[in-house]
Amino acid sequence: MNLADSKKKLALAGVVCGLVAACLAYFGNPANMAFCIACFVRDMAGSLGMHQAEAVQYARPEIIGLVCGAFIISIATKEYRSVAGSSPLIRFVLGIVIMIGSLVFLGCPLRMVIRMSAGDLNAWVALIGFILGVSTGAFALKKGFSLGRSHETNQASGAVLPIIMVGILILALCTSLLKASTAGPGSMHAPIILSLIGGLVFGAFAQKSRMCFAGSIRDVVLMKNFDLLTVIGGLFVVMLIFNLAMGKFVVGFDTPGVIAHSEFIWNILGMYAVGFAAVLAGGCPLRQLILAGQGSSDAAVTVLGLFFGAALCHNLGLAASGTAMNAETQQIVPGAVPMNGKVACVICIVVCFVIAFTNKRETAKK
Repeated sequence: MNLADSKKKLALAGVVCGLVAACLAYFGNPANMAFCIACFVRDMAGSLGMHQAEAVQYARPEIIGLVCGAFIISIATKEYRSVAGSSPLIRFVLGIVIMIGSLVFLGCPLRMVIRMSAGDLNAWVALIGFILGVSTGAFALKKGFSLGRSHETNQASGAVLPIIMVGILILALCTSLLKASTAGPGSMHAPIILSLIGGLVFGAFAQKSRMCFAGSIRDVVLMKNFDLLTVIGGLFVVMLIFNLAMGKFVVGFDTPGVIAHSEFIWNILGMYAVGFAAVLAGGCPLRQLILAGQGSSDAAVTVLGLFFGAALCHNLGLAASGTAMNAETQQIVPGAVPMNGKVACVICIVVCFVIAFTNKRETAKK
């Protein structure tokens, strides 16, 4: 079954993924978040003790489900390929960049679209930066950017990350070794079984539809191909309907409780870094998890970079804060990006330019 060979199938895949996100939001995931790769990886990093921010620590079953769902469906449809060897350390760095940019904005491209569907104008502003970042990456591709070819490896190599994810799930279910928030976003989650099933379904459909938020815009820029935007559109429409039906559609900038901020330039620059790095790495955070699930050790290294980047963000004070309501004064306290985060974001963009224009195909160098 191939969901990427027609726009109707792609739209259907987007609708299914949107229904999964809506269900998770309804049954307890954080408001205006539902399903966010960056935020959920950050929570998992916290649960493993990689950072000590007590409000964002939880072994998210959705992330485990994404990887395992892609793994299972790729095995079933004979699309599993164990590959590695394409500039792993650079991919690790790009994973760090993607995470830092995401936590400056407060969300990955998936959450950006979900926030857009809830009327969050900050997400619409960030979309500008994401499109510009993807376009810059596409320009680098035109100029010959390449991280080199991956090569076939031992079949067991590509299964390492899925196995690790299963191990984390067992630890979460059977032991008290992992940390879990008692307050804040990390304490807000749908039931474990529902989250795991949701992740498995989302992962399977994302794998078969080739869902990628950066790739959809890259294809438009490079080939005038709008096919992958169809799956994103299906997800957006479902979440829009859900938010309208649940009374969660609120148009505005400083909206308490949605984990967002209104520093426009940093919303733009944060997602610019994410879009740029995602194209260089070969996919958005969601796509990296899916590729890792179907056997790519290169993508798995990028995922490890996401985890490391999440730890850096909270250990070094890089992550932005969301607009909130002061419990005592009942006044709105605007969210903000700390100076450390601003400096790190600029450094990340510079790093992307260095990577983009110093790594080229051999034919392009001649």
